[in-house]
Amino acid sequence: MPSSLTASVSNGDRSSTTPDRNRVLRLQEVSRRFGATLALHRVSLDLQAGAVTVLRGHNGSGKSTLLNLACQILRPTSGRLMFAGRPLSPRAGWYRSTLGVVSHHSMLYHDLSGRENLLWTARAYGLSDSERKVEALCGRLHVGRYLDRPVRTYSRGQLQRVALVRALLHDPEVLVLDEPATGLDDQGLEDLATLVRAERARGALVLLVTHDGAFGAALADRTIQLERGRVVADFARGEGA
Repeated sequence: MPSSLTASVSNGDRSSTTPDRNRVLRLQEVSRRFGATLALHRVSLDLQAGAVTVLRGHNGSGKSTLLNLACQILRPTSGRLMFAGRPLSPRAGWYRSTLGVVSHHSMLYHDLSGRENLLWTARAYGLSDSERKVEALCGRLHVGRYLDRPVRTYSRGQLQRVALVRALLHDPEVLVLDEPATGLDDQGLEDLATLVRAERARGALVLLVTHDGAFGAALADRTIQLERGRVVADFARGEGA
């Protein structure tokens, strides 16, 4: 695990951590077009490690486009992205290995059990003691006996819990969460909030989109409002929009 991410997460208290503030995801004059549609227009942002940044905006505001650029699913039409001072070129495989992503798609094999999916993912990342890591994260997210059932039999909430474990297995440096609360009950929301705070304390850069305004506000160190592909508000915790 990178040295910048080895801070204790025992209580989620940011005052006890020393995140590497140089590990910045930087967007410089980034635009993205889809034909005649301008989805993002000259967006410049520095997204910091050790902080939760919440993206807000109506459908079509550019949130999904920005997330997909951060995950390198899309490439900018113009401008550039950098992480930790290194440009994210089409060949930046090193960056993808630092990502943990929860999206509308679970990225799980539905004919395998949850456990088989997680162990496969852990081994793909070359993690040592993969079974212990899977058990520990499943315990934190209260993943139950369904872990050994085929994923195709899961409820939406069960699927989301296992997808969260998959995203966290390799201690990602950049954690992208697109509606991670989907399908979760009250216990699941509490578990998710605890995990997000722990990831922040560990030094990860967390980028979050949620339709639950109260949930996002409770976690956000910084909130960015998008409208029609432009940043119209950018404020820190305690500040107004």
